Amino acid sequence: MFQTRADGASQPLALAASTAVQYPWSFTSDGKRLAYHELAGTRQLWTLPLQDEGGLLKAGTPEPFLKSGSTDVAPSFSPDGRWLPYQSNESGTSEVYVRAFSPPPASSPGAAGQGGPSTSLRTGKWQISNAGGTQPRWSRSGHDLIYRSGDQLMAASYTASGDTFVAEKPRVWMARIGAGEDAFGNAAWDLAPDGKRVVVAVPVESSEAPKQEHEVVFLRRRWTRRPRRSRSSRTGTPRRSRSGARSPWS
Repeated sequence: MFQTRADGASQPLALAASTAVQYPWSFTSDGKRLAYHELAGTRQLWTLPLQDEGGLLKAGTPEPFLKSGSTDVAPSFSPDGRWLPYQSNESGTSEVYVRAFSPPPASSPGAAGQGGPSTSLRTGKWQISNAGGTQPRWSRSGHDLIYRSGDQLMAASYTASGDTFVAEKPRVWMARIGAGEDAFGNAAWDLAPDGKRVVVAVPVESSEAPKQEHEVVFLRRRWTRRPRRSRSSRTGTPRRSRSGARSPWS
């Protein structure tokens, strides 16, 4: 993973070194921790403690949040940083789940900028979607967890108390978003902080036939064979015709 200034005033710098492909996904509201998934065999969930040093982020030791035999992706921190929903295919279909998240104390070996194994506490798991779900997002204007199901956005109201998370039956929040999908079936969408707008990456459709970048024209030249001259004509010596008359050309 890399970091760079949003205004383009710096070159990209490495944030976390890994031989695996890493997908940064969400920050805590204070910006001190990043949740991401990593592709190393199967996709697994990690978090990364961060510190701001002169406008650049310094990463601590990556901490595994969830390692399973399933594909687990798209972790999204709740506004208070206590809950982490994600999508997983553990049931055979991609669904949205929530787990509690508690970062290690600042003095523990897993704290930002220190080595050693993570001591984060992660207890309990609650399934949110019931007919397929991907890419969960939190509504910051209310107690709703919003996720994508097909081309719809679904919302599940919730209450959280202590280490218990209770979600209501999901309802249709937006009937159609018209989002395109990448090769992995993911659609790019996000929710505005006030919860009143949704941004969606929509594929471009055109009725015109695609145009070639370059036009290539092939020219065919017709070659004609020039009659050969005799040696006498090339030297300028007249050649005698069969009739005996002298001719200047062959």
